[in-house]
Amino acid sequence: MQIFDSGLRYGGVSRLLHWSMALLLMWQFASAIARVLASETALDEFLWSTHRELGALLMLLVVVRGIWGVINASRRPPALSVMARLGHLALYALMIAVPLIALIRQYGSGRAFSPFGVPLMSGFEGERIEWMVALGGQFHGLLGWTLLALVVGHVGMAILHKRLGGQDVMTRMTSLRR
Repeated sequence: MQIFDSGLRYGGVSRLLHWSMALLLMWQFASAIARVLASETALDEFLWSTHRELGALLMLLVVVRGIWGVINASRRPPALSVMARLGHLALYALMIAVPLIALIRQYGSGRAFSPFGVPLMSGFEGERIEWMVALGGQFHGLLGWTLLALVVGHVGMAILHKRLGGQDVMTRMTSLRR
């Protein structure tokens, strides 16, 4: 199995990061949907209890994936169009902005945050920082739903490229052949 990307397909590390993040994002979206549609149920409590920790993990993975992408920039399969490139940039921007805004809100609340037992931020005494809490309250959910819409569009476009355009872009991210 190739580790690095090539002009024809993504390497093992890129595929591992892509599909791991896809699974984690599906879990995050499921937890948000359960929070809205099945509030105060066992499903909601189970899924929501993981939302913040997995959000922090996703933010770490998107940074690692971005660094890996820069390392592989000259090797990667070419974008099919300017729109594809802009769509991917929007996905990355939202995958950074959504958890970053949540972290700003968390800090502003004054509560400690230790995902998976790793102290990321300590809490503080005194009044919360209202603009930070308000930023999270206004934009975390909105941008999260926007990210979901872009992810659905991303999957839809990959399917459409194969069915209508004859370009099987999904093999770039799924094929194990050299």
